[in-house]
Amino acid sequence: MIALPNRGPNQNVLPLLRTLFEIVLLRKGPESIPHSTVLFALIVGFWFLSSAAVLALIEQYDQQDFIVGIFTAMVGLGCYAVTVVVAGFPTRVLQTMSAILGCGALISFAFVAEFVLFTPFLGQTITGLVAQLILLWSVPVEGHIIARAINRHWYIGIVIAIVVFILQYVIYRSMTVAT
Repeated sequence: MIALPNRGPNQNVLPLLRTLFEIVLLRKGPESIPHSTVLFALIVGFWFLSSAAVLALIEQYDQQDFIVGIFTAMVGLGCYAVTVVVAGFPTRVLQTMSAILGCGALISFAFVAEFVLFTPFLGQTITGLVAQLILLWSVPVEGHIIARAINRHWYIGIVIAIVVFILQYVIYRSMTVAT
């Protein structure tokens, strides 16, 4: 767990971002995130900011897609929370949700940065493909986080993350096609 000493706010954010980056690289797990509702609220804000950046970047992505995307994300978080509780680790839910949202925000910002920086040089098609691969990396990251949260082998976490991803995709498609 990160021990955040009593320092200025900027000095506390960098260790958190480093920790989230280490989780995205599958080097650390959710246990490295402090168990804090205030931190969770800040990470939720960070996640909303990253979602708004994606909304601003993608032309065909409208407000309805944004709302449906948030709903499907909440469904995914609910599935992960239930998984952690059923596995017998209810005290790890807050850290797990913080890790999933924080890593999701970092991946979204990487998506935005890649898209903005490389589109002029590589074109929309290649840049879009690379951007989708960046977003797809969230599945193994979430699987890694869940596996560490429930003390299971990584492949169990990957299977859980794939099932949640498919569920989210089905919900997203059914809600966007219906309207």
